[in-house]
Amino acid sequence: MVGHTRYIYWNIARSIVSSSLRPALPASLLAASALAPVAMLDRGPDVVLKPAVLCGTASAPPAKRSKIWDLADTLHCSIIGTCLSNGELRRVLVRLKVSGADTADDHDLHVMGVMLAGRRDAGAKLLQKALDQRHELAIKQYAKAKDEAALRAMWDASMQSGDIPGAYWALLSHPVATDAIVKKAFRDVHMLSHLVGAANRADVRRLRHLEDHNSSLVEKLDRQQRQLREGFTSRDKTIRRLEEMLVRRVGHCVEDASENGEVEALRTAITHVNRKLGQEATRREQLEQRLNAALIALDKREAELRNAIAERDALAREIESIEDHVVGLLDATATNGTPEFSGRTILYVGGRVHQIPQFKGLVERTGARFLHHDGGIEHSSTLLPGLVSRADHLFFPIDCISHDAVSTIKRLCRQLEKPYHPLRTASLATLVSALAQMSQEGATPVAAE
Repeated sequence: MVGHTRYIYWNIARSIVSSSLRPALPASLLAASALAPVAMLDRGPDVVLKPAVLCGTASAPPAKRSKIWDLADTLHCSIIGTCLSNGELRRVLVRLKVSGADTADDHDLHVMGVMLAGRRDAGAKLLQKALDQRHELAIKQYAKAKDEAALRAMWDASMQSGDIPGAYWALLSHPVATDAIVKKAFRDVHMLSHLVGAANRADVRRLRHLEDHNSSLVEKLDRQQRQLREGFTSRDKTIRRLEEMLVRRVGHCVEDASENGEVEALRTAITHVNRKLGQEATRREQLEQRLNAALIALDKREAELRNAIAERDALAREIESIEDHVVGLLDATATNGTPEFSGRTILYVGGRVHQIPQFKGLVERTGARFLHHDGGIEHSSTLLPGLVSRADHLFFPIDCISHDAVSTIKRLCRQLEKPYHPLRTASLATLVSALAQMSQEGATPVAAE
C-alpha cells in the first residue's frame, strides 16, 4: 500500500512539472525519471537512503562529502524542503532558466527542485553549490566528526537546539554517514515536520512571508547597487568629457579671445560644467540615501525573521514538553499510580475567566489543589496574601495580568519564600508545558527573585 501511494504521488508530481521542465531537461533524463516509481515500489517501506556504494559493502567510507545527485532519490524531497527556502530555490531555478520557475507556486517550485536534484548535468550542481554556501558553517562543524558515534551525538545536539536545516544537509553529505544515522535523521526530520506543521501554521505563513520579502529586498538591493555603480561610471565619463571640452575651449580662447570675444563663452561653459557637477553630486547623495534606507530595511527584516525562527523553535520545544506531560498523565491513569503533584496547592493569578474551569480540571488531574485570583479585576487585592501563603506554587501569565498584580505577587513570594512561575501566554498549552517542566526539574521554580 505504501509503495502504491508513492507511485501515485510520483506520477502526479511528474505530470505537474513535465511541461515546465521539458525545455530545460534532456528527454533521456525525463524518460529515466518514469522508471523511478517501479524501483521505489520494489523497495517497500525500508528504502535504502544512501547510495549503493555506501551500503552493504565492507569498504571504507569515501574521503569526500557526498553530492546531492549521489544520494538516494528518497532523500531529495526532504533536502529541498528542509535545507533551502522557497526564495533561494526560486533563484536557482530562474538562473537555470527553468520554464515557469518565476511564477510557480510553492508546491510546483518544490517539485521542480526535487526533479533536478538527481540530475548532475541538468542543474544539480547549482543546487549543491547553493546548499554548501548557505550551510557552510554547519558543514565545517560536522567535519569534526570522525565516526558514526560522534556524528550521532552532533545530530542529537542539533535536534535539541532546533538548528535543523544546516545540520541535516551536513549529516547527509558527511563522508562517514551510514545507513543507520541517515535513516534516523530522515525519520527525525519527517516527524518534526508533522509537529511543526500541525502546531505552527500561523508561524509558517509568517516565516514564508518574511522569507519572500527578504528575497525581494535582496534583489532590490542588488538592483540599486548596480544602478549606483552605473551612475558613478556615467558621472565619471561625463566629468572627463567636460574636462576635455573645457581644455579645448580654453586653448581656443587663449589663441583668439581678443578677436572673437570667446571669454564670455568660456565663462558660460564653466558655469554649465559647475551646474552639471552639482546635479551629479545631488544625484549621488540621493542614491546613497536610498541605499542606506534599503540596508536598514533589510536588517530589520532579517531581525524579524530571526525572531520568528526563535519563536517557532520555542513553540516546538513547548509542544514536546506538552506531549511528554500528557503521556505521563495517561501512564499514571492507566496504572492507577499516585498523581505527581498530590497534596500540593497551585495558585493561578490573572488569565481569562472562561479558561479557569479548564485550568482547574487540568491541575486537579495531577493531584494538586487549584486556587485562582483574577489579579484585582473582580477579586479584591487584599485576598492575595492569604492565597499566596496557602499555595505551594504560583503561576501567572505575563500577557493577561496587571503590573500592580505582578509587583504584589513577586513581593509576597519573596517575603514568604514561595516559588512563582511566569507564563509566556494565558493558554492551556503554556500551563501544561510549565507543569511538565516543573515535573522534570523536580518542582524547581522557574523564577524566585
